[in-house]
Amino acid sequence: MCAHAHSAAAQDFNDRWSIIPKAHAEPAPEAPEQTNQSPQTRPATEQEPTRSSGNRSASQSFNRVFSGKASYYSYSKRKTASGTTFDRNALTAAHRNLPFGTHVRVTDIKSSKSVVVRITDRGPWVGGRVIDLSLAAARSLGFTDRGVAHVRAVVL
Repeated sequence: MCAHAHSAAAQDFNDRWSIIPKAHAEPAPEAPEQTNQSPQTRPATEQEPTRSSGNRSASQSFNRVFSGKASYYSYSKRKTASGTTFDRNALTAAHRNLPFGTHVRVTDIKSSKSVVVRITDRGPWVGGRVIDLSLAAARSLGFTDRGVAHVRAVVL
């Protein structure tokens, strides 16, 4: 019993109370130094926006085009991921990773109708879909009877 108490006394507080043994024993490694070389450029993918370096307005310009299936959603009195209350009569949409407030022109390939929506929520969470539109946006495009439409979207 005395040996057990002695070993605990030899440890410091972090060693005794950490979930991971010796988690606090070594300091974190230092970050490598930044050089003045140009950053690596990667091609933009559908899930990854392209940002220009420079002033703030340029960094908000995505200039992206994507296409795929769009659906619509409509519920009442719930908050969106951006914190605003969802309004199914507003021209809004949900996208997985575009910044909130981004405007997107969505065009229905079948009818050639288009609508500009603002990203206020996250989704769609159904596989194979690229954007979820509010009921008003789906009505503007005329696909509420179909439920899903093949669209082309351009980030403005």
